[in-house]
Amino acid sequence: MSLWLRVLATVAAAALVSARGAAVERFDAKTASFAVTFHGETSAYRDTAVVTMPGDAVIFDAVDGPPGDYGATTASGTLVQQGTRQWKWTAPPRPGAYLITFAGPGRRDAIAVHAFVPVPAANVRSGMLNGYRIGAYPSVPLKGNPLYLPPRGFIEVTKAIEDTKVSPHFTLKQFLCKEDTTKRYPKYVVLHERLPLKLEMILERVNEMGFAADTLHVMSAYRTPYYNHAIGDVKYSMHQWGSAADIYVDPEHKDRMADLNRDGVVDTADAKFLYDKIETLLEKPEHRALQGGMGFYPPTPAHPPFVHVDVRGTAARWKG
Repeated sequence: MSLWLRVLATVAAAALVSARGAAVERFDAKTASFAVTFHGETSAYRDTAVVTMPGDAVIFDAVDGPPGDYGATTASGTLVQQGTRQWKWTAPPRPGAYLITFAGPGRRDAIAVHAFVPVPAANVRSGMLNGYRIGAYPSVPLKGNPLYLPPRGFIEVTKAIEDTKVSPHFTLKQFLCKEDTTKRYPKYVVLHERLPLKLEMILERVNEMGFAADTLHVMSAYRTPYYNHAIGDVKYSMHQWGSAADIYVDPEHKDRMADLNRDGVVDTADAKFLYDKIETLLEKPEHRALQGGMGFYPPTPAHPPFVHVDVRGTAARWKG
């Protein structure tokens, strides 16, 4: 290679590194200086989701922040302070989406908890909920594991709340069942509170890799038992419990996977590349609570390569 070509190659490489660095710098994980705990989860994200049944109580604690006075406010339900940094919120009797705001010392830092109060599962009749087809959950949990008990309720999604954030970079509508592509509302969804936390972890790593993605493409998240059966997935698929998502990286929002390994083609190797990066993240002690199932899949005429992640709590690995 001539000296001139070597100079050009060096300049191009430096520009690429600079562009990747800029992508990382632009990404904001949107975390607060403290965190809140609830239902065994811990979140420092400025937007966080909690799911609780009508009339049920949730205990929130503000943790890991600077010293000082912490506060909490809401216009819905009953909020009672139980300690210096602890509150009990009792959900309203009516299903819906509500907001609880936790503020740090000086009220300069805050976490918005978006509380979703589902419609009780008892309202499902013959597999239907207000005209929305749910289907039937397995009558017996897998190996007696309570993780596979039927959901207690379903979040009612209206046009007014579908864009509600469940975390800084993900909205409620991204988790809707893909069977219903109509404009009819309401729709219904089940969402495990831990799933958006795991997706945020992955998104941050994707940006650190140099891909300026403002979210992940969630190809499939919640699946009703009816839809899960219709597409021939396994009987106890975690998708039915709102605990799984099939994802790929699509920075330009063009419904295609990015060339993550930068080999010039988009194929199964890119899904495996993302799979490996997530595996490395899960090995870190601070991320072990996000452990779950994971598999990578090849492209088809219907979709690009993707990775399945879930939050079942124990490791399971496969190749699709």
